[in-house]
Amino acid sequence: MTYCVGLRLDHGLVFMSDTRTNSGVDNVSVFRKMSHWHRPGERVITLLSAGNLATTQSVVSMLDERSKVPEDRMPSILASPTMFQVAQLIGDTLREVIATHERTGEDAEATFHSTLILGGQIKGMPPRLFLIYPEGNFIEAFDDTPFLQIGETKYGRPILVRAFDPAMSFEAAVKLLLVSFDSTLKANLSVGLPLDLQIYETDSFELAPRIRFEEDDDYYKTVSQGWGKALRAAFASLPDFEF
Repeated sequence: MTYCVGLRLDHGLVFMSDTRTNSGVDNVSVFRKMSHWHRPGERVITLLSAGNLATTQSVVSMLDERSKVPEDRMPSILASPTMFQVAQLIGDTLREVIATHERTGEDAEATFHSTLILGGQIKGMPPRLFLIYPEGNFIEAFDDTPFLQIGETKYGRPILVRAFDPAMSFEAAVKLLLVSFDSTLKANLSVGLPLDLQIYETDSFELAPRIRFEEDDDYYKTVSQGWGKALRAAFASLPDFEF
């Protein structure tokens, strides 16, 4: 399992993903679940993945390979004119990879499924954020649903629903995501550190340096411990039930 989030702010996009991959309690590994494609001054594309690791790695590898082929020979996410068409292309690639593996075993239909969050901006258009399903179809984040989650979403979602504001700063958004991820880590061992963070500012067409929060990161520990204390204090401040 995994946990990934994409936020759609008024002034850009924020992405965070965990890195834990496991196939049993004695086989836990760390794999990056965040990928990027970038043409300076023209487009920035970020992809988050949850689900079968072989499937998502195949999708990313195919997108990479096809982006190196001349544009008149094969569609590419670096040549698609809109983010909507980028989402269509990635959805088609995901469906293609899953269909190839589904022929190989009885349980392959469930085993090889993956879900993706796609975000980015192409020059002349606003940033956009999509959730792509295993079937290849997708939905887009709008004002009513300004953030998207994949993987183990239920523990961190209440934090986002209560506190997310599209007008918040990047700094506040990072703090909010760390609280959401910390709540998930505390509740589910299949989600784990380190956490990868990527920020994109609207119309910059540049990726800020990717940040990784390790277990011993001072800011992460401050947020985690502070959130626990704040919850206990808030609970203690509520009136007791009277029989």
